[in-house]
Amino acid sequence: MTESFPRQEARTRRFTLGVPRAFRVSPDGARVAYLCTQGGSDPVTCLWVLDVGSGQERLVVDPRTLGGDEQNLPAAERARRERVREQAGGIVAYATDADLTMAAFAWSGRVYAADLTGAGRPPAEVATRAPALDPRPDPTGRRLAYVSAGALRVTGLPGQAEDQAEDQVLAEPRGAARVTFGLAEFIAAEEMDRQRGYWWSPDGSALLVARVDETPVNRWHIADPANPERPPAEVAYPAAGTPNAEVSLLLVRLDGTSVAIDTDGAAFPYLVTACWEGEHDPLVVVQSRDQRTMRLLTVEVSSGKTAVLREDTDPRWLEIVPGVPAWTKDGRIVWTRDERDTRRLLVAAPHQEAVPVTPPGLQVRGVLGVDDDTVLFQASAEPTEIGLWTYGPDGLSRIGEGTDGGGVDGGVRAGGTTVVWHRGLEDDGVTVRVHRAGQPVAELASRAERPALPAPRPVLLHAGPREIRTAVLFPSWHQPGRGKLPVLLDPYGGPHAQRVLKARGSYLTPQWFAEQGFAVVIADGRGTPARGPEWERAVAGDLAGPVLDDQVDALGAAAHRFADLDTHRVAIRGWSFGGYLAALAVLRRPDIFHAAIAGAPVTDWHLYDTHYTERYLGHPDQNQDAYRQSGLISLAERSVVTAAADAIAPRPLMLIHGLADDNVVVAHTLRLSAALLAAGYPHTVLPLSGITHMASQETVAENLLLLQLDFLRRALHVSPGQ
Repeated sequence: MTESFPRQEARTRRFTLGVPRAFRVSPDGARVAYLCTQGGSDPVTCLWVLDVGSGQERLVVDPRTLGGDEQNLPAAERARRERVREQAGGIVAYATDADLTMAAFAWSGRVYAADLTGAGRPPAEVATRAPALDPRPDPTGRRLAYVSAGALRVTGLPGQAEDQAEDQVLAEPRGAARVTFGLAEFIAAEEMDRQRGYWWSPDGSALLVARVDETPVNRWHIADPANPERPPAEVAYPAAGTPNAEVSLLLVRLDGTSVAIDTDGAAFPYLVTACWEGEHDPLVVVQSRDQRTMRLLTVEVSSGKTAVLREDTDPRWLEIVPGVPAWTKDGRIVWTRDERDTRRLLVAAPHQEAVPVTPPGLQVRGVLGVDDDTVLFQASAEPTEIGLWTYGPDGLSRIGEGTDGGGVDGGVRAGGTTVVWHRGLEDDGVTVRVHRAGQPVAELASRAERPALPAPRPVLLHAGPREIRTAVLFPSWHQPGRGKLPVLLDPYGGPHAQRVLKARGSYLTPQWFAEQGFAVVIADGRGTPARGPEWERAVAGDLAGPVLDDQVDALGAAAHRFADLDTHRVAIRGWSFGGYLAALAVLRRPDIFHAAIAGAPVTDWHLYDTHYTERYLGHPDQNQDAYRQSGLISLAERSVVTAAADAIAPRPLMLIHGLADDNVVVAHTLRLSAALLAAGYPHTVLPLSGITHMASQETVAENLLLLQLDFLRRALHVSPGQ
């Protein structure tokens, strides 16, 4: 029996298993370390090394050979994996010394060190306290730091003179149960893309360490109703308008001395990131709670005093750009600035006037690294493409696989070696090539499976007067003019995520829905990235109106272009922000949308976290109207009245939510359901026992697609095979 696409997609973790990732290049460019599973359905990630000269790949560590398993991961590690949306197991994170001669990683609650040079030494366990979190060797490869029981500790590494050194505490809570050293708090990990809480000095003699005090944060309790004998899990959740964790920064030396870093935490409570590289002073980025001011600080190592190198402001908010700040070898700082409706790259010496080195219209997405004086970064001149660019002594250049045909490129570079990964419309998967001196010298094999599905062939549109980037997909068997197709909108539609890209792999699930007899429309409206700062900030104070209007406009433009779209049978589905958008659509515009599936939707913005929500809607005490206007709870009652006045029956709505979701907690769906019930609005609720925000468990992921398909067919009166 042929395996179904939903089953294959679930088993392969959305076809991510077997794809090389997490690349690091040695300073001489001779070696590339990376992670990859050994097959497209193998969930255990292994550590590999590529010898650039010979092009040979070498399996360094398969964690299964070390014994143990992942049945009892520490709660903090499970939370970290949830924050980064990690779907695989095994060695899912690793850290190396500066020369890429060794790597450290955690497996089955223990820490191991692995040789990356090919000397033949087997992985060795490092003596640490358990459970050990976030192990990182110092840049010289002599010592290892890690976190256990909220304390930052350091120990020697096997094969070094210090390997017999006693495991020592560098910073500890000392009885304060809600204080940790060296870990990222929820807001940093979920919203600021900061997954770490400490940074080694280049010589391995000291560390910058984040101290996190969660005492002020409100406690929420996530129960497991399917297992009532279990106590609820207590989480510190900083909902909009409530206190955040108090985060401060220390400089801790291996000799036991420490000094507090003055970051003006009262005015700038968010620690965005830190950078300590080469012979340069540490750099620290902090942000005000309203996110309208961001400071780049330099730290005087001896005293802990800071000086403001740069202060940026915006009347709405400032975006955090991945990869900055960074130092070039010659002592210039890499940063970005929003100017002329473009996020532009800056490379300048401290206290020197910074002039953008990228042109207007080229939107910088993030800095991927600095190789001597060459900056590698991603940028978009066209939102549906993500290009790979360099800026250095020879000026500005686009490199990578997509220079001619577009697509999505990423990379990493050191020692003149560049690893480039590419996704395009010509293939479902990811191509990874290694370049040296501008020429490809090796290709890393992807072990990912091929989808059991006709190749998606999205038609890309610039929809409506705002030229909304839109993709339309049809069944492979559909003949134009041979009959109307019901329409399924499948957006995310919100900040920090795009669905419409020139990458075939982005359209696998939409194509499966198309094969079931739907025309699928995907649109990236206002608020989504890569259209410029003004496009991103068009949702300031209103997360509902602009995003929904753009979905309606994109649908209208698609229906105008393709006469086979049946606008009398239109459904919408989405997850997270997309789930919010789907529920919003049928409640606010039942004249356009006839059914919706809302997965893990944010329904009451008071229940979502501070950093995300306050960025767009402000503090609830100061802007309550924005919360009311953007929320779904009060809209639920109004929608029934509006629909009745227009003689429109309530539209079928399915709400899906994982009961173990600690990001968008299930209270969102339960409160909306209660409001709908009170208003007499019929709807369906599908609770997922033990499931988090990712909903990646195989049987759940498979059957969720099948249940959604069944719901859509019934709601839109679509017969199988239509």
